[in-house]
Amino acid sequence: MDSSSTKPGTVTSPPHPPLSSSELEEEPERNPNRGKRPEIISMPRSGTPTSSASAASPSPTINLSREYTLAIQTASYQEIWTKIHRVSDAEEDSEGPTIAHVLQPDRASVEEILRTAPDTPMTRLISNYLESSEQTSVLCLSLQGSVARARTLYDPIGELLDLIPVSGTSMGMVVDLTPALCNKAFDVFVQFNGIENPFPSPSSSSADANGSSSTRSNSQFQGMKGSSLKLKQQLDEKLHKARRKNRILRRTTRGSGICLIACTTGLTVVGLVLASHIMAALVAGSACILGGSCCDWVAMHGLKEDMDRLDAAARNTYALKNDLDTIEKLVERVHETIEDDKKLMRLGVVGGRGQRHPIEHVVRHLRKNHRSLLQQLLELDEHICLYFASVNRVRSLLLQHILQSQS
Repeated sequence: MDSSSTKPGTVTSPPHPPLSSSELEEEPERNPNRGKRPEIISMPRSGTPTSSASAASPSPTINLSREYTLAIQTASYQEIWTKIHRVSDAEEDSEGPTIAHVLQPDRASVEEILRTAPDTPMTRLISNYLESSEQTSVLCLSLQGSVARARTLYDPIGELLDLIPVSGTSMGMVVDLTPALCNKAFDVFVQFNGIENPFPSPSSSSADANGSSSTRSNSQFQGMKGSSLKLKQQLDEKLHKARRKNRILRRTTRGSGICLIACTTGLTVVGLVLASHIMAALVAGSACILGGSCCDWVAMHGLKEDMDRLDAAARNTYALKNDLDTIEKLVERVHETIEDDKKLMRLGVVGGRGQRHPIEHVVRHLRKNHRSLLQQLLELDEHICLYFASVNRVRSLLLQHILQSQS
């Protein structure tokens, strides 16, 4: 099958409505922007997205294309990719990987930590988030199975396109169809139309006819994104309070250090002229100051670790929401592309077997857009793995925060 190994940086443009056979020749002129990549979005380090039009502002920004490329090279991403695809390849006749293969920490670990956690608003928010993340992860794992089924669905299309010789350019492609290839194309088109679209419909109206999977997925995505926003707001507030506390501790520690130096200097001078019992009293006083200073340093170290966790959790929570937005859009695009291809291939078979002219039009159109469809499937596959890498990181950081608050 024709596929591309290039790792994408942005999402490809969505497919256009299906065309009649008479409109196929005018496709390049009617859709001059088809296949162009959208404008790259930049994201401030504070976490608020902006368009590249506002890139002239002095605040530093992150290029999402570069961040995407770096993200799919991380060890956590590679681990998730291997887990999902190794199980999928090894268990072709099974339902594929289960949530226990990819979601960490697992439910048992989460329940054990939450059982002993204090009942606070933050703990309840984290608990709801962890539950929502597990439900969304089940949905994302199901979508990964849809990606695998879509690739299987398009395998005969790719094999057919490899067999049919073409000449010219994409703007003036000439398809050389022999009678045997024409009949084979007809059979492939009929087979394609007989298989159900592996992705849920993005519209709630069609979900009533095809089941409630679309409504369920849309509701779950919206619930998870809402939970992510609430959690990020709370994490930002706790991070702000932790930073204020850290500044106070730093000032206190600095003052204790100055006082300790003064007392030590005074102890040296006074020790030369006073009796030993007075010296002992000063030593005891200095020890108290030193002990308080050490306690402050220990508190600062623990607070700094918790601040790092809160900051990382907030950033990954924001990244998680972006992953879900991208997954949702890609699912909609791939579903529409498959539906368009179904309608297109019906045009090729409506006149019956051996009708060369309409079949040539369909083949020409499929060849133009086949790589784009495979690229969309690859991007969706990658973003699902990115989601799991992000959600596992957030879940781990949140549980570490709860454990830290208990110590």
